[in-house]
Amino acid sequence: GRAIGRSGEAESLVRANEDRLARVRAAVARAPTRRVVFLEWTEPLFCGGHWVPEMISLAGGEDPLGRPGEDSVRMDWDDVANAQPEMIIVSPCGYRLERAAELARQMPQISDAAVYAVNANAYFARPGPRVVEGVELLAHLFHPNLIPWRHGDRPWERIH
Repeated sequence: GRAIGRSGEAESLVRANEDRLARVRAAVARAPTRRVVFLEWTEPLFCGGHWVPEMISLAGGEDPLGRPGEDSVRMDWDDVANAQPEMIIVSPCGYRLERAAELARQMPQISDAAVYAVNANAYFARPGPRVVEGVELLAHLFHPNLIPWRHGDRPWERIH
């Protein structure tokens, strides 16, 4: 904000996003933690890295394969199965929902884990203010009865 002469607007945006994250954390604080695997790529498989594992944690989830603050790495279906996820989030880096859903439908089903495709391009592939909406999206998928989705679009699709 300082760089473009809009410090007030920038500070207001930061405060608003911090408030939104605090509301999510408070809403899921006593909820059961959801065990998830976040796929940043599907062929080959890559785990969630960088800021995504923190987003999952803030939303009330845990990804045992995620690498907070680090590069995502290649893994295989045995890794996913051994993680025993309740949910698999298919979020191929840079892809919108339609393509993510296509790829998710091509994946093998791992036990009885629910599979959701999401709009990675909009919510997970780039750091920035919209990351807060990504946390809200994950929290809604993990705990729909606690976190309503209050935005106009529906950037996820349940595959199975």
